[in-house]
Parts: sequence; structure tokens; C-alpha cells
Amino acid sequence: MPNAVVLLSGGMDSATTLAIARSRGFDCLALSFSYGQRHALELDAARRVAERFGARQETVAIDLRAVGGSALTADLPVPKDRPLRELGGDIPITYVPARNTIFLSFALAWAEVTDARDIFLGVNALDYSGYPDCRPDYIAAFERLANLGTRAGAEGKRFTVHTPLIALTKREIVAAGLELGVDYGMTVSCYDPAPGPLACGHCDACLLRLRAFAELGTPDPAAYR
Repeated sequence: MPNAVVLLSGGMDSATTLAIARSRGFDCLALSFSYGQRHALELDAARRVAERFGARQETVAIDLRAVGGSALTADLPVPKDRPLRELGGDIPITYVPARNTIFLSFALAWAEVTDARDIFLGVNALDYSGYPDCRPDYIAAFERLANLGTRAGAEGKRFTVHTPLIALTKREIVAAGLELGVDYGMTVSCYDPAPGPLACGHCDACLLRLRAFAELGTPDPAAYR
């Protein structure tokens, strides 16, 4: 099977993306990041999900708290109970500056040294918080960069950045994952979990997740406060 690098946060979207990559016949290398995020519980979830799908996993430590500017990496309040109809209309304080660019750069480096030509990322541009680095034009631009700025690309070994969830609703993402055997009880989506595994139920990530399961008529296996 060809290698593919899959960015795996431990959340609902990245777990579904890993399952999709496996279903397409890739031998998956899961890449996670300890970047100073307040929801570091997701790293335990990433290990569980990687093991479930037989992926080799690496966790890279980067201190993005030194950069700040985000409620996920600095002592800023996480927005709660925003109306769902307003999500995606602006860029919230939970945006982490250049996060996907940093993560994709590491994924590209690992892909080059492991002879992988495919990178999978679970970004979504429909039911999302409005992050600019989740949009199709950004992904297309990074793919061009990958093929211009690497030795493999210069030698004609083309990289492809796959975003299988980018045009799906959260409901469609959960439905696809359930068909592929994703256990969403293993995943952590909450931006501001309580000490222990309890999700807040009020941040953007929790609200979008809860709506997806409600629309499917399926209980969300996550534990909430």
C-alpha cells in the first residue's frame, strides 16, 4: 500500500479523515501536535484513533503559546453559545495563527522522507468556525507550494493534499465515519474541556458536533458537563 501522511488531532473530523484514507488503500502515518493547546486531551484521543486504524503515529511538540493570539493557546476566554447561523461569518478568537500552514509543513517534510506523495487533512469549509486556512483556495495554494519547494517536487514526484471533508456538513461527516467504523466515543472535539474528559457543550466545536448527531438521530458518545 502507498504511504500517506494524515494530520490527526484526535477530533471528529481528523478521525473520519484517517478512516477515509485507510478505506482508499493507504498505509497511514498519523501526525499529531502538542502545540500548547488548552484542549491537550485530544492527544490521548489521537493515540486511540491511530491504534484503532493501525496507523503509525508521531507527535511533534511545538510551543505555539509563545506566539499567542488565540484562545486555544493563550489565557483568553473561549467563545461560548454563539448562534450556529453566525458560525463561519467571521474569524473567531479560537483561530490559531498559521496553524494549518505549520502543521502541513511538518506533514510535507515527513511525506518527503517516507516516500509518501499524499497528505490528508480534515478541514471543512461548510460547518466550521470561519478559519481562513480551511478553505479550498488555501489548500490549492499549499499544494502548489509543496510541489515547488521540495526536492521530490523538483524531481517530478507530485504531492497531493487530500481534503475529503471540505465540502461536507458535519452531519455528513459523522454519517461517513460511522459507515467506516469510527468510534466517536474515542474522539475529543471540545475547545475548553473540564478537568478530565468532560466536554463543555457550549464552544463552537461542541455545538457543531452536537447538531450533527442530533440531525442524524444518533446519540453523541462524548461525555458532557
